[in-house]
Amino acid sequence: MDAQSAVSRAEAAGAEEARDVVQGTRDGFTSKLGVIAATLGSAVGLGNIWKFPSLTGSNGGAAFIIIYLICTVLVGLPVMISEIMLGRKMKANAVTTLRKVAPKGQPWWLIGVSGVLAAFLIMAFYTEVAGWVFAYIFKAAFGAILSTDPEVTSQAFVALISDPMQSLFWQWAVLVFISVIIIAGVSKGIEKTVKRSLPLLFVLLVIVGVRSLTLPGASQGLAFLFTPDFSAVTGATLLTAMGLAFFKLSVGMGTMITYGSYARDDQDIPSSTTRVMLADLTVSILAGIAIFPAVFAFGFEPDAGPSLLFITIPAVFASMPFGQFFIVIFFILAASAATGAMLSLLEVPVAYLNEQMHWSRLKATLVTSIVLALIGSTAALSSSVLADVTVLGMNFFDLYDSVTSKILLPLGGLCISIFVGWFWGFDEIKQALSNEGALQNQTIIRVFYGIVKFVTPVLLAVVMLNGLGIITF
Repeated sequence: MDAQSAVSRAEAAGAEEARDVVQGTRDGFTSKLGVIAATLGSAVGLGNIWKFPSLTGSNGGAAFIIIYLICTVLVGLPVMISEIMLGRKMKANAVTTLRKVAPKGQPWWLIGVSGVLAAFLIMAFYTEVAGWVFAYIFKAAFGAILSTDPEVTSQAFVALISDPMQSLFWQWAVLVFISVIIIAGVSKGIEKTVKRSLPLLFVLLVIVGVRSLTLPGASQGLAFLFTPDFSAVTGATLLTAMGLAFFKLSVGMGTMITYGSYARDDQDIPSSTTRVMLADLTVSILAGIAIFPAVFAFGFEPDAGPSLLFITIPAVFASMPFGQFFIVIFFILAASAATGAMLSLLEVPVAYLNEQMHWSRLKATLVTSIVLALIGSTAALSSSVLADVTVLGMNFFDLYDSVTSKILLPLGGLCISIFVGWFWGFDEIKQALSNEGALQNQTIIRVFYGIVKFVTPVLLAVVMLNGLGIITF
């Protein structure tokens, strides 16, 4: 008996040591602040500065903000909590996490595959938008876009997106930049980058907002942003708000599962994700305050779309002292915001290839980036040589955006909420969100459980059916 016990203890010690070695080779966030910063960096991207203001302007102003907030609380936040919770539980990439956490033989791992595909397709067009931002840093530095004349700023933007060489150059430059950070690792690359860029972005948005409020017609912009116009709300508005909630909170695409796998075991997930949601909303509101007063002051249309960022912002800075200096800084920080989102997106397939295929981080990053450069080029050329090439009536840029925001993201969120609420169960949720009983947050857990089980799936099912054209509004 003594010999057998000794052997058993030795085997157990060996197994524990092996686990420690494996875990030791897996990078992660070094602090609770690092987790929040990285998660916020993923959520706060160009969607706050580009997509949120343009969609708000075309969907009823403050009425859209209210609907968006409700969608975020009922859908975006519960799915974010679910994904981070699962990722931290399994300490693995999106596909492996769902494979391990689900009962043997059940195909829940396909949710992870859907997330990897969604992250890849979003990067295919998002890197092009980020490329515009990076290009504008240099255009601003040389004064090419510093004008209050809408014709000048519009022509500069059209010239950029219609030039195939410029489009490809800036998209590929962005990919190289992001790849270098990803290769550096989770703590030394991702965490270190977002910790430095996010505070500066907040500060500059406040500065731009204050300046925008001093422009003639600023009160009209604030009224447009904060006065609800529910007559403009339609069924399509609800779908748009839901899609934006997913796009901006980086859920349904494997990013939060991946980032959750790098989170610390003592992280308060409900508290951290709520802070991220509120900070994300704050940035969106600040961006709206910075943009809409300027829209009315300079006579632009409030629903000008993504070009709003590239036409209105230069006009705002053109009217202020030292405008050229500030516009350069602004687009540097806008590029920083885009960087945080792209880091989380690229990390999803890289983490999968690194852990599942046992590729080095260098190899996984290089292969993913090269394939992205090829696929993403179709989105980059959608306003030039491929402008007449359409699929389902859309160019490649719009196709990737539509497939991800209307189908893949709601599908991923729907499956995650169903799995967590109906298959994983309350006991597992309670253990995970209370940090094995260390946190006294039973009420929060029960509220979360009720929403993720009964409310979130229903809302996402409607979005999913609408995206498939089965239900129309």
